[in-house]
Amino acid sequence: MNSQRDFLIISLLIVSLIIWQIWQTDQQIQQKNIDNKNNYQELTINKNHVYNTTNNNNTHNNKIIIIQTDVLLLKINTYGGDIEEAYLLNYSEKLNSKKPFHLLQTSKEFTYQAKSGLIHPNIPDGPFQIQRPLYTTNNNQNNRYILKNNQKTIHVPLYYTNNNGIKYTKTYVLNKNDFSVHVHYNINNTSAQTQTIELFGNLIQSIHYPKSRNNNNFLSLYNYRNTAYSTVNKKYQKYSFKDIKNHNLHIITEQNGWISILEQYFITAWYPTIPNNSIIFYTKYLNNDKISINFKTSPIDIPANNKHTLKTILWIGPKIQEKMALIAPNLELTIDYGWLWFISQPLFKLLQFIHHYIHNWGFAIIIITLIIRFITYPLTKAQYISIAKIRLLQPKLTKIHNQFKNDKYKYHQAIMTLYKSENVNPLGGCLPLIIQMPIFLALYYMLSSSIELRHAKFALWIHDLSSQDPLYILPIIMGITMFLIQRLSPSTSISNPMQKKIMTFMLIIFTIFFLWFPSGLVLYYIISNIITIVQQQIIYHELEKKGLTINNKNK
Repeated sequence: MNSQRDFLIISLLIVSLIIWQIWQTDQQIQQKNIDNKNNYQELTINKNHVYNTTNNNNTHNNKIIIIQTDVLLLKINTYGGDIEEAYLLNYSEKLNSKKPFHLLQTSKEFTYQAKSGLIHPNIPDGPFQIQRPLYTTNNNQNNRYILKNNQKTIHVPLYYTNNNGIKYTKTYVLNKNDFSVHVHYNINNTSAQTQTIELFGNLIQSIHYPKSRNNNNFLSLYNYRNTAYSTVNKKYQKYSFKDIKNHNLHIITEQNGWISILEQYFITAWYPTIPNNSIIFYTKYLNNDKISINFKTSPIDIPANNKHTLKTILWIGPKIQEKMALIAPNLELTIDYGWLWFISQPLFKLLQFIHHYIHNWGFAIIIITLIIRFITYPLTKAQYISIAKIRLLQPKLTKIHNQFKNDKYKYHQAIMTLYKSENVNPLGGCLPLIIQMPIFLALYYMLSSSIELRHAKFALWIHDLSSQDPLYILPIIMGITMFLIQRLSPSTSISNPMQKKIMTFMLIIFTIFFLWFPSGLVLYYIISNIITIVQQQIIYHELEKKGLTINNKNK
């Protein structure tokens, strides 16, 4: 059995499956793709200053107020009091760009908004109503609220009074170095009757995704846009845009739960924190080719001459596991590592631990590769011992083949009897592959989903370990190391010239596939191959001392 051949075949099949899944996702996203022509004119890009913009979509007597912290810049429309624009000041749009990542935006070509409000017969508001309440502010001259260096928290209140004299205050509370936005609704019922209020929140996004928001790396599209929600019974459940278009979701949950819209590295999520109140989660396909995922609380009674406060949290930002876990239960699960999450998560924790001391994600990947290969060394050694034993049995195997070539049942029975008598495990050469391939895939999902590796520099020309090598040097080096492994491997199963040509062709195809893989993953594979070459020579030398020689290497 030739382990290198089997490894290439299995790897090629898995990589082909990944490419096929990515291609399908790419077709779905790009089917009706349009270019994004933003109506917002940015006059400055320094994160320490406020962005002045002109919005041509406003048709009411409203104004835009700006709230800025050290990590967030929000633009809130006083007509409804909703967030229409959100910039992540510590994350750039693209590599080496000074322009901050534009997460929420409102334009003719693309809409991504976070809305919230109160449902009441005397309030011109509702999840999908055109009529919205017009809030007033505290007469801030520039309509700008900036968190100063010596401040930890900023409060921005918006006011509205309905015709019955009920006063509503919608307050945005933002903290330093925090992507969570706390939205408080203070209701002062000055009327003579009990008022019944419901709190709602929406996340709305256009179905068509602008090309400008893609990362110019089609491999990243495997983690396509989705909505997701969490309830007491379902910790994390995705619901695709296509599902929303075809069949709306409607779930009633008990208290704890959240809704979200996901991207590869970023997320927007509403988490209502209303004690002793059930919540309805539902989706809706809007006629203007948008989808929304929504929550609505059950009715809350506020007696006459009483005050009541409703609170909810909006996370607008990157998928940072430890911080999101503190915001809402199971929110960190939106960092989707796929079906191998139980491998990806520990690998990331280990990678993060190593990075804490060396401060370079590339070198952390190299160290974690050394650790993995050291742990799996006994399996690798068992693999080559199994190959060596099978080589020694080659004359007997040939004899059995000639004796039972016309009787497959007796042939396989004789082969298994021989393996048993000689204490040889025919699957021993496959075990390391069974271990390595899940690790390989888990690393792929981890490197493609972890915000910490987005735009993470390594050395020399590698400035982003989460994207492909811009010069394609690493994939070529990887191809060379695979070629060396094949040349140094025993030729038990590839003595046929045609098989050798097929193996060479597969090496080329495999290298071509890796041209578009995250450079961090290619780096892992290069180091793993170098270790394989070293381990091969050590094990061969030990086996030769024991008389279990593996000769006839490819020259």
